[in-house]
Amino acid sequence: MSSAAAHPHSHEEEVNRLYRIVAAIGLLPILLVAIVVGLSIFEPRFLGIANIFNVLRSASFLAIVASGQMLVLIVGGFDLSVGAVIALASTVMAKVMAALMATMPDQVWLVILLGVLAGIGCGAATGLVNGLCVAFLRISPFMVTLGTLSIASGIGLLLTNGIPVYGMPKEFVKGFGRALWFGLPTTVYVALALIFLVWVMQNLTVLGRYIYAIGGNLQAALVSGVPTKGYLVLTYTICGALAATTGVLLTARLGSGQATLGGNIMMLQSIAAAVIAGVSLRGGVGRVGMVALGALFLSIVTNAMNLIRIDSKIQTIVLGVIVILAVALDEFGRRRKIRE
Repeated sequence: MSSAAAHPHSHEEEVNRLYRIVAAIGLLPILLVAIVVGLSIFEPRFLGIANIFNVLRSASFLAIVASGQMLVLIVGGFDLSVGAVIALASTVMAKVMAALMATMPDQVWLVILLGVLAGIGCGAATGLVNGLCVAFLRISPFMVTLGTLSIASGIGLLLTNGIPVYGMPKEFVKGFGRALWFGLPTTVYVALALIFLVWVMQNLTVLGRYIYAIGGNLQAALVSGVPTKGYLVLTYTICGALAATTGVLLTARLGSGQATLGGNIMMLQSIAAAVIAGVSLRGGVGRVGMVALGALFLSIVTNAMNLIRIDSKIQTIVLGVIVILAVALDEFGRRRKIRE
């Protein structure tokens, strides 16, 4: 009798043991270490200072958007409009700054403040509309955010006619968007600060507890007296504000407001970063620290494809494959937990 026949369950036991090891460590950190080591060995340009800065900037932009997307996913929804919100915030902020610079050129910091508030305010307003429609009108998050995606994109194009908007203060572009603080891009510090704030919200506030409760079991949250509608609206509003913050940072980096900034790619990447970080599409599960790692992983993958000169259209295909695999792993993990 063969050893396999003598131990029919040995293979399954090995698989279960491997699964438990990966679950304890986390698949994402393992993949992240593997890809960094592999690129360091086979692509010398990866460890160049300029390239590392590019990866950190891209990861920072994506981590901020994905953190907002994570919150919406936890409450059982999702937001397709984040890419369009980035573009809308970019155009509105640039327009406001350019107009104010023409009327009060001596008040540079006030101009910057008002412009940034206008940009983030547009994102928060879009998120507010999404939340109101989902919570009070009970419209599908897919349809609502698809509609606001179209509206935000249209407004951005209407404001600019597709032409980049210039005229922002150099203190905002060169002194902030393109500057290095203590050797790192400013965007990295903003991203770390926002990720920390989201972590505090998730772990130390009533809002964080209620978000998990709503996503875990909406009916149970209602019976427990949680004002679910108000917290749903607040969650979508935060998501819109975080997406708009990314628009502000990208605009500061580029030096112009653009109605094509963000686009569908950022929306897909934000969902992908959240899902591969373990955020459940059924709600109730997700941690911002892992989402930040997911954003870093996707940024490194994209950077690697750029370094080896993979066509951008093929990169989009790869992103789609990553999303499907992440969803499949989420479903696999859910079914295994049910069986156990």
